[in-house]
Formats: sequence, C-alpha cells, structure tokens
Amino acid sequence: MNAAPTARHGPAAPVELAKAGPAPGAVGRHRPHEDLQALVTGTLFVALGVTLFGEAGLLTGGTAGLAFLIRYATGMDFGLAFFLVNLPFYVFAWQRMGPAFTLKTFAAVALLSLFAHFLPRGIHIDYLAPPLAAVLGGLLCGAGMLMLFRHRASLGGMNVLVLYLQERLGWRAGKVQMAIDSLIVLGALWVADWQRVALSVLGAVVLNLTLAVNHRPGRYMAV
Repeated sequence: MNAAPTARHGPAAPVELAKAGPAPGAVGRHRPHEDLQALVTGTLFVALGVTLFGEAGLLTGGTAGLAFLIRYATGMDFGLAFFLVNLPFYVFAWQRMGPAFTLKTFAAVALLSLFAHFLPRGIHIDYLAPPLAAVLGGLLCGAGMLMLFRHRASLGGMNVLVLYLQERLGWRAGKVQMAIDSLIVLGALWVADWQRVALSVLGAVVLNLTLAVNHRPGRYMAV
C-alpha cells in the first residue's frame, strides 16, 4: 500500500517535473537560431509596414519617422536614411544596454535598411487606401518590433531609449514610444498635408497600442 506513493516521490519525481516544464517564474534563454529567426522575421514585418506607409505617403514615429522626413524632404532612399539616423544611438545602447543588445540592434537596423530598400522592388501595389495603410502598416510594425523586443533587440534610436526607461524605471514602452512618435509625426506638417499627418498619427497609435498591450514587464520572461 505504501510502495506506490514512495515510488512516485522518489526517482520518478524529476521525470514528472521535466514533463511539466519549467517552474513558474523560471526564465528561459533564447538560443542563437531563435534570435536569428526573430531578427529576420521581425525586421521583415516592419519593412512591409514601412513599405505600406511609403506607398500611401504616410510617416511614422521614432527614427523611422525621421528617416521618412529626410526621404520626403531630400529624396534620399529610406533604407540609407534610416541606417544613418541610427548611428549616434549605438554609443548609448552599448553603455546602457550592453554589447549583446547593441549588436542585435545593429543587425536589426541593417536588415531593416536592406529589406526596406529591396522590398518595394518585389511588391507592386496598384491601389492602397491611406486609412488601410495606416492601420495595417501600424499593426505590422508593432508586431515586428514586439518580436525584436522579446529577443533583446530593437530598431535603434528611440527604441533603445524606451526599452531602457522600461527596464530601469518601469515606464511602459508602448506609452512612452507613443508620446515620442506623436511628436515626431506632428512635426511632419512641414512636408505633408494635415490629412496625411492625421493618418500618420493613426498609424503611430495603432503601432504603439500593439506594443502597450503585448509588451509588459514580467509578461514575457525569455531572454
């Protein structure tokens, strides 16, 4: 009668725990191929969202928004502008977030620059309603950035700042990013009409709501 309980709590217990998975609160660690998959997929999602914004003549926030402003004002390629705008932020990232985060971020920025340059050459859109571009582009960018955040990477610039503020001060990344993005998009009034700026604000809100709802401290524990 007593043998069965003894056997269950003896050698079989570790096997049962292994099958049950990690204990609550345990932190997993991403493997290199998982980080690579997230970097490629996340930047591809963002590049597609950026392509939709560009096709509709819209803008977005963060350093991508600054790159759009440079593109609309000077005609410079978005991918090149985005890469150049992010260069000053790597020093801050290295000092505040560490070398691993900085290297992943550099890789993500480089990938997005390449994808944003070549993706429009593989996609031809005959018609795209600007309101749809704002919502769909915002969702794609938000989902892509979420993938990067969860693998300890970012798209540089403001992403580095908001992630640092979330980790050190507990400020929600989505809300801080939304405030910054709204200011940048509103600054676009000198290169676009108010209707497109209003739709750009809509896209920024959709993007950052995606982050605010899904990216919370402690919700996703893998690193």
